[in-house]
Amino acid sequence: MPSTSTEIKHIVLVHGAFADGSSWSKVIPLLTAEGLSVVAAQIPRTSLADDVKVVNLVLEQQAGPVLLVGHSWGGAVITEAGNHPKVAGLVYVAAAAPDSGQSFGEWWKDYPPAPGASEIKPYGAELVALTAKGVREDFAQDLPAAEADVVFAVQGPIAGRCFGDQVGTAAWRSKPSWYIVAENDRTIPPAVQADSAKRLNATTLTLASSHVPMLSRPAEVSAFLLEAQASLSSSLVLAGSAD
Repeated sequence: MPSTSTEIKHIVLVHGAFADGSSWSKVIPLLTAEGLSVVAAQIPRTSLADDVKVVNLVLEQQAGPVLLVGHSWGGAVITEAGNHPKVAGLVYVAAAAPDSGQSFGEWWKDYPPAPGASEIKPYGAELVALTAKGVREDFAQDLPAAEADVVFAVQGPIAGRCFGDQVGTAAWRSKPSWYIVAENDRTIPPAVQADSAKRLNATTLTLASSHVPMLSRPAEVSAFLLEAQASLSSSLVLAGSAD
């Protein structure tokens, strides 16, 4: 945890594989209304290292300690980027949480494939993307069709190599974590999410949502992030008073 007693005022959001920064568009105004500084990193999804580099650059721009939040593939990214000294805590939103030396693919290899896996298709030679059907039925099935179609339109492909890139040191092993389990998820099985939350000893919220609770349940997601922010702030204040 950063060696400062400053209250957490900065939140950095990291999107997943089949979405972009706009996936946080409903959450951001709810957080900024509470006086927080919020930035959604736009990761290139060309490799884990490339994505971590972008998130670290965003972290460097923040004026104080940060609550770092990741969705889906973004969970693997924050697991590595969370080692940055400005990161006070981590929040996983239906997200990957690999251990040290583990890749995204290895993280859930012992679980049955999710229904949406068959809708992940090649996008050129080295990239993959989710089909419109996959977005509507398996990724964002609790959104209106028109809104799900926007998610499809802005997703951007991801390099297939990302799923095999291994985390160096898992930040959740040394920093407090929170986890939102999406119990109707058809992209990452809810069972692997729930098991990961237990392994992280994370404060956990379970929502009856698709893979994108930040779009389908933004009020609950924002409230959970605010709870994490308040808890971390209290911890930092206590740590400062003990110095």
